[in-house]
Amino acid sequence: MPDKTTLSRRRFLTTGAASVALPTTLSAQEASKSKLAAPGLVAPPTGKKILLSPKLGMISKEIGGKKLSLADRLSLAGEAGFDGVDFDQAGEHTAEAAREAVQKSGVFVHNAINHDHWKNRLTSADDAERAKGVANIEHCIRVSHAAGGSGVLIVVGRGNDGPAEEIEERCRMEIKSLIPLAASLGQPILFENVWNQMFYDHGEPPEQGPQKFIDFVDSFKSPWVGMYYDIGNHWKYGQPGEWIRGFGHRCVKLDVKGFSRASGKFTEIGEGDLPWNQVRKALDDIGFTGWATAEVGGGGLKRLKKVREQMQRAFGL
Repeated sequence: MPDKTTLSRRRFLTTGAASVALPTTLSAQEASKSKLAAPGLVAPPTGKKILLSPKLGMISKEIGGKKLSLADRLSLAGEAGFDGVDFDQAGEHTAEAAREAVQKSGVFVHNAINHDHWKNRLTSADDAERAKGVANIEHCIRVSHAAGGSGVLIVVGRGNDGPAEEIEERCRMEIKSLIPLAASLGQPILFENVWNQMFYDHGEPPEQGPQKFIDFVDSFKSPWVGMYYDIGNHWKYGQPGEWIRGFGHRCVKLDVKGFSRASGKFTEIGEGDLPWNQVRKALDDIGFTGWATAEVGGGGLKRLKKVREQMQRAFGL
């Protein structure tokens, strides 16, 4: 029979929303340094109001001429002090590979994204393109579930695919077809607000509100649909504090980058003129707890640490 020391160091694998009682939970950084090969529950730190992650695509694939495995890249995020990783290259990996990398690295993966949502759009008039888009999202749901995550980020389409009401109904029907799988595997489908000419007026100045996004989310009448709110993306068009308060419980996760209205370009986190004090106040107002993921230029350990520090300052952590 294993002794108490062995039990306290053993990790257990989680899937989706499942949970079990544990004698000890390792932080992502501690687990990433562990030499144990035994399968275990990989969990982020507990007790944090906001958990920080980079996109997988921000983490170098090669350092010093050495190609990094998927597990190596996850470990690098843990070493940089992140609480987990957003698997934004889900289309490149199988669910089994994602699970194995999480087990081997000990670093939590909280979400999955497949960037093919721009190519195979749910708003497309082409039935085959929409079918590929649905299949891609199904893959992301399974990858996130296998890795232990709690959601998938999607871009719902593109505004120039047709009249607004028509394209909204197209993507709505496709998303509705995905909700049973999302619910069964505990993976909310989360819409990112992007410059796709949907649910805002692309050519108009601020101050625009979030109501069109809210109405679209609410049209599903489902707890398995929400927002992955990108704080920087729509600072050009509206006040982030107003948008966060408007989204309320619909705001499930956050993407993080800076933006300057004065220069009209994206910036490092904390730079530009985005009102972070208003962001922090609004997040407190809605009682936000959950994941905030950087979406900026990445690199190796030094760069990842810098991004993590920028996020901590922006959120006052």
